[in-house]
Amino acid sequence: MYRVKSAEGQEKEVEIGSEGLSIDGQAIDWNISKISEFHYHIISGGKSYNAELVNADYQQKVLTLKIEDQVFEISIKDKMDQLLEKMGISAQSTTAIADVKAPMPGLILDILVEPGQTIQKGDQLMILEAMKMENVLKAQGEGTISGIEVTKGDSVEKNQVLIKF
Repeated sequence: MYRVKSAEGQEKEVEIGSEGLSIDGQAIDWNISKISEFHYHIISGGKSYNAELVNADYQQKVLTLKIEDQVFEISIKDKMDQLLEKMGISAQSTTAIADVKAPMPGLILDILVEPGQTIQKGDQLMILEAMKMENVLKAQGEGTISGIEVTKGDSVEKNQVLIKF
């Protein structure tokens, strides 16, 4: 069993077993086919969806998915993460980060930090416009900013370094 939490704070229990997929105890009738390395086709409830894995941070257990024209950021907790959380221990301890990369192509709308600033995990760093949506990029760990590699108004590519620590 996994606990999946969206960026909006919605939490769901997801079970993947021999009988298929269930969300919050409800069996889900779906079919998923891999089209390419990051693209999938999903059929559920008689409807067809195109999905893309935009970014996967396996260390933080966070996925960014684009389904049709909507972008979803979800965090995943497995049984061990849930057990450690019940015991008051974080499986994802605070980590220092080396850099922040663009999770998808887009346009830098605003930079919320400056060189020399010390940041903590979850601090807002900059705003990236992608697919006509504003995405707030947050720190995945702690550190002191040594340099900002982009300026407001720059177009960036996926995995381009934006901030160095």
